Amino acid sequence: MVESTASSTPGPAGSPATGGPSPEETLPAPVRQQSIALVDDDRNILTTVSIGLQAEGFATRLYTDGETALKALLENPPDLAIFDIKMPRMDGLHLLQALREQSSLPVIFLTSKDEEPDEALGLAMGADDYITKPFSQRLLIARIRAILRRSELAKTSSEETVQENLPDPVTRGRLSLDPARHQVTWNGEPVSLTVTEFLILEALALRPGVVKSRNQLMDAAYSEDVYVDDRTIDSHIKRLRRKFRGVDPEFSAIDTLYGAGYSFTDG
Repeated sequence: MVESTASSTPGPAGSPATGGPSPEETLPAPVRQQSIALVDDDRNILTTVSIGLQAEGFATRLYTDGETALKALLENPPDLAIFDIKMPRMDGLHLLQALREQSSLPVIFLTSKDEEPDEALGLAMGADDYITKPFSQRLLIARIRAILRRSELAKTSSEETVQENLPDPVTRGRLSLDPARHQVTWNGEPVSLTVTEFLILEALALRPGVVKSRNQLMDAAYSEDVYVDDRTIDSHIKRLRRKFRGVDPEFSAIDTLYGAGYSFTDG
C-alpha cells in the first residue's frame, strides 16, 4: 500500500515575548483535507487517478488488493473509497460486502462495460455509484464531490444540528424521495439508486407531467464542466425503470415522449 498526501506549510505565528498573540490566536484552523482510498490491482490506474485527485486537493491512499485495503479502511477510514470490481485475492464485491458489515463508508465502483450484473449486485450491496471504464477524470471528480456532499448532508442530518436547512422529502403518489439521505422508496419498498440516477429521478419527480429533455436531465445530473453523450441519459432511464420494476413489475411512472424527452406521472 502506498499513501500520498499533499503537504502544507504552516504560516507565521505571533511571539508571546513581545506581547503579541499566541500561536493559537493567530493561526487559522487548518482545513481538513478529504481523503480518497483507491483499490485496484492496475498500478497505472492507481497512479493516473491519484494524480488527478491530488490536483483537485484530495489526499489519496492506494491499495493493490482487497484484503490489505479492508483492514486499512476499517482502522483508518477515508472520506470515500473507489474499488475496482475485478481484483485477485478479494474482488471489489467481496470487499464491499465485508466493509458493509462494519462501515457505511461511501464507495464508487470502477467497472468494465461487460460487468452490468456486477454493477447491479454492487448497488444492491450498498455501493453509492459506479463508473464504467474508460472514464474521464472530470466525470469521476464530479461523482466524488456529489457523493461527498450528500454524505455530509446525511451526517449533519443525523446529528440534528441544521434540520431547518435540509431539503424536504418529496412524495409523488407511490414514490418517496429523501434528498438529504439519498433514500428512495416505491410503495414503501426501498430502491437503491446511484447519485446520477437519483438526480435524474428527482428532476423528473419535482415537476410531474412536465417533459424534460435529455439536455435538461444532463444539467440536473452532471456539473457544467462534465461532458456526456445525451444517449447516456437513455441508459440511466433504462436502469431506473429496471430497478423500480424489481420492486413493482407494473411500474410505468416514467414516460417517454419520443424526440422530446421524459416525464414522471404520479397517478
